[in-house]
Amino acid sequence: MQALKDRILAEGRYLQNGILRVDSFINHQVDPELMDACGAEFARAFADCKADRILTAEISGIAPALMAARHLNLPVVYARKHKPVTMPDQVYFTVAPSHTKGNMVDLIVSPDYLPRGEKVLIIDDFLASGSTILGLVRLVQAAGAKLVGIGTLIEKSFEGGRKSLETLGVPVVSLVCIESMENGEFKFID
Repeated sequence: MQALKDRILAEGRYLQNGILRVDSFINHQVDPELMDACGAEFARAFADCKADRILTAEISGIAPALMAARHLNLPVVYARKHKPVTMPDQVYFTVAPSHTKGNMVDLIVSPDYLPRGEKVLIIDDFLASGSTILGLVRLVQAAGAKLVGIGTLIEKSFEGGRKSLETLGVPVVSLVCIESMENGEFKFID
């Protein structure tokens, strides 16, 4: 997606160790027009998957998931990192490593919002190692729901995450795929 690629080139910053800083338009400050365009692109890509809801991870996945849901007319559920007192005692729970935080993070979803048998589309900000997405997949499986697709704004192909998702048998769509970020220069795969 050219608009997203252009923003990465204009504002993205490589911070070493595979970290791409895009917080000026995706996850600290959000550009709603860009996220809406990304949501429309996800809606086109997943129009035939017949999802019942979208699942993402708190917090960076919420903006693209919400915009995709708007275009697909679906609810969004996000896996929380901390269990609030309003959540029931029995929850779906897993952990996943956070590349940017450098530790494990909790992913928690209430069974009220991830019903058995429903078709779930996962939308997130990044596909890097695939660990967070695989955590979301474990939540879908624990709920007895059916995974129907995975969409990410940015894939860092050099981290190999797509390979870890191949056995899932669902479409994996990345709006932008970065092959390398050496010396602060981005090389994209079209």
